[in-house]
Amino acid sequence: MVEWIDAATASARLGVKPATLYAYVSRGVLQRRHSEDGRRSLFSAEEVERLARRGRPRNQPPELVIESGITALGVDRPYYRGLDALELAGTSDFETVATWLWTADPAGGSEARNPGSVPWRCEPDALVAAVAAQRGLPEDLLPLDRLQVITTVLGASDSLRYQLDPASVAATGRRMIAGLVDALPQLSEPQGGSIAERLWSRLCPRPATPALLDALQAALVLLADHELAASTLAARVAASAKADPYAVVLTGLGVLGGPLHGGASYGAERLLAEVAEPHQAAREIGERVRRGERIPGFGHSIYKNGDGRGGLLLDLVSEAAPGHERLVAGRAVLEEMRRRRLPERNTDFALAILTAVSGMVSGAGEAIFAVARVAGWLAHAMEEYGRGTLLRLRASYTGPPIK
Repeated sequence: MVEWIDAATASARLGVKPATLYAYVSRGVLQRRHSEDGRRSLFSAEEVERLARRGRPRNQPPELVIESGITALGVDRPYYRGLDALELAGTSDFETVATWLWTADPAGGSEARNPGSVPWRCEPDALVAAVAAQRGLPEDLLPLDRLQVITTVLGASDSLRYQLDPASVAATGRRMIAGLVDALPQLSEPQGGSIAERLWSRLCPRPATPALLDALQAALVLLADHELAASTLAARVAASAKADPYAVVLTGLGVLGGPLHGGASYGAERLLAEVAEPHQAAREIGERVRRGERIPGFGHSIYKNGDGRGGLLLDLVSEAAPGHERLVAGRAVLEEMRRRRLPERNTDFALAILTAVSGMVSGAGEAIFAVARVAGWLAHAMEEYGRGTLLRLRASYTGPPIK
């Protein structure tokens, strides 16, 4: 019978830090399983003992390992500073969760307390400048591209951008997120002062139903952070060089748009748009398989058996708009993927269904992802500012012999 030990015991036996232990897992040196509640990683005692006798693995490419107290990844979901993100999505608004990520305090001080009644704001002059900077841009430009322009202008107008203490970065975060949302072209009247309500009015030309607005609020919470995702790693590297918060967010936005990261939601959106009728799902999926293409919105490098965030978001949209034609088309895509025994859906696909059912503009899913992830990027930046050392990867040289 296999004996399973926790991370602390395994680390002690190997004489390494827990972060190094998880690096062994990602490199295939060790296997792990999760405890029944999904909160703890467990390791085979026999495997650990064998590795301890053999010594640390060599001839492996160097791997960057970063210790962080922000987000832990469970079997199918993230935990924000120990709290289940799926539970938070049903009980808390985005502002509260962002404050929790930044300060480990849901109140976060008097300025952030009770976010619902004290809306986050950016000063009018900065908003005017950010809106003006977009006047020469194509009208059909995707929101994510606009967010990069807006971030640049907001940073240029902030005389406190180089204040890197935690309280100042949190204040910058509130200003920046508010400015990113409010500087986007307004398509409808906001139904309140929350970030979710204001973001809806920038992405959708018609008013939100309460249930769909709840789904958007949940999406923002679920996407606020995801440990060392590609954009977050890039943001942390920038922060380690003492780049200011706006530069950190610009770095994250640049990586987020890649089709293997946040841009996957746009790919899923396009896939769903091509399935005008449910019966077309088989043809669209089949054509992509034939071309050897990755199916956007499906599969996850961490959650091999399904992304719980996507499941919750899909349930919320289903409850908000049962029988909606876009939801029916989406379910046909899901059924076809399962019929072919292809990977399970992830958050990107659920986000595409939310934006389609809501009637949001093209690229809305990327914008939701980006606004939400600003909270996580800044939380990780705060850790790097406090650490005070430059993150420096080393290359494993494979070029011509050195003469």
